[in-house]
Amino acid sequence: MILLDPKHHTRPYHDARSKEVMVDTIAFFENKGKRKLLDDYYARVWYSDFLGFVKEKKIFATMCTPAGYGAPHSRWDTWRICEFAEILGFYGLQYWYTWQVSVLGLGPILMSTNEALKRRAAAMLEAGGIFAFGLSEKEHGADIYSTGMQLKQAGNGQYVASGRKYYIGNANQAAIVSTFGKLDSGDYVFFAVDSQHPKFECVRNVVSSQNYVAEYALNDYPIGEADILEKGQEAWDAALNTVNIGKYNLGWASIGICTHAFYEAIEHAAHRRLYGMQVTDFPHVKQMFVDAYARLVAMKLFALRAADYMRSASAEDRRYLLYNPMVKMKVTTQGEAVIDLLWDVIAAKGFEKDTYFGQAAIDIRALPKLEGTVHVNIALIVKFMPSYFFFPAELPDVPRRDEAVHDAFLFHQGPAKGLSKIRFHDYTRAFRGFDQPNVRLFAEQAGLFKAMLAAAPPSEAQLKDVDFLLAGGELFALVVYAQLILENARIYAIEGELVDQIFDFMVRDFSRLALNLYSKPSSTSDQMEHCTKMIRKPILDDARYRKVWTEHVYARNLAYRMNP
Repeated sequence: MILLDPKHHTRPYHDARSKEVMVDTIAFFENKGKRKLLDDYYARVWYSDFLGFVKEKKIFATMCTPAGYGAPHSRWDTWRICEFAEILGFYGLQYWYTWQVSVLGLGPILMSTNEALKRRAAAMLEAGGIFAFGLSEKEHGADIYSTGMQLKQAGNGQYVASGRKYYIGNANQAAIVSTFGKLDSGDYVFFAVDSQHPKFECVRNVVSSQNYVAEYALNDYPIGEADILEKGQEAWDAALNTVNIGKYNLGWASIGICTHAFYEAIEHAAHRRLYGMQVTDFPHVKQMFVDAYARLVAMKLFALRAADYMRSASAEDRRYLLYNPMVKMKVTTQGEAVIDLLWDVIAAKGFEKDTYFGQAAIDIRALPKLEGTVHVNIALIVKFMPSYFFFPAELPDVPRRDEAVHDAFLFHQGPAKGLSKIRFHDYTRAFRGFDQPNVRLFAEQAGLFKAMLAAAPPSEAQLKDVDFLLAGGELFALVVYAQLILENARIYAIEGELVDQIFDFMVRDFSRLALNLYSKPSSTSDQMEHCTKMIRKPILDDARYRKVWTEHVYARNLAYRMNP
């Protein structure tokens, strides 16, 4: 089964330690129980019990310590990180968040040439430490060009740091806070600080949740050369390359949240009668559940496939830089769509405090807005559109990458530039061999979009019109989404009926986005004509639909229920 089921967790692993981490993590939450989980959530209790478990079982040490710096089983293994992030999201975004911001805080350290700090971070992981990533600021947000944090020379190789950072998770207890700023020269710099140092002021928690998301101030904090991670271009690259790693995990949090919410929603609906009928017998309810399930499976297929490209990346093959922000942007927004569909079914039940769904409905909204908004990530991916559609290259096929190895390249990504020079294989290869009618129909839509780009490309004015650019970027993103879903449907042998049901909603989404582009104030008559050709109706197949409903969707009724 493609979806996580903690009560029947029989997935194979390449090594015993990976299985132990996943099984122990599931056991921690199931032993905690749903009532305590929800009580802590609504009381905004700092999750010291979870961090105590992490320390005792050395969970973060296993998952986040690079090979060669910790125990033999410690490594950065994207395959098992996907599942770990999914499990944490399944039980609550707050638990995923403290791990996620630790990942971000570790990024600049593990990418640096400061071996002593790497060793120190590894020792702190072994001791159960958490980490923080001091990048954003209240006045500048994610505009790191304008960072106000200053590191000024104090003579004899010493510096003092002054300034504030804002919206920094874990900064109340982080063993190391990787902090981004500027030197007197104007060069960028990353340096390490201790959240418990007297010159580190944890001003306040800026959110009302279990998480501690800090505003902190450095008040003439003393820094030596030993505390410097990187300077100049390397510091800038470390900031962006860390986000490259970290933002991928947001999609997995969405997948975990949606999976738990799905189990809860289908059980509730299947055991409720209204107007003399079982709720799950209403045609519109079936449609919403089928759509939610198909979207959730698609989310996971895409995110898993993106991981293969991350693990296969090199200086010569940087295709992951398109697929990675797609996980952050597309998978998280699809997560919102899944929750909305389920919520329309269970209605008022979704507000109740004794449901997981109550917190899922709140927390799913955060993920598209963290590590760069959806708009920022669309603006990034449109840079790849010309090479993706019009300059395909002969590149090797990437297999399923689930082996137990350290993904060293992710900490040696190199300069964060040259995106327009990255080449991709021919996306149409993914569609070959699929004879499902809606797959073929979507391929036609994608071809029509490509034809529009060739015959009626955006003008110079339209390229500066962010609203128009984002609308086109959404269509491009959907083509990329389809490509990796199909590549993974083949790898995981997803049955044809489910693939076609996935592309039923994909055809509808493409049509909706084409209408959106058509409606933009700056779209030309030629572009509008192309858009009208893209608007298509999916091909209906009642037998296919009934099979997906019966064998995939309704079959999940009572498949999982969290311990009380």
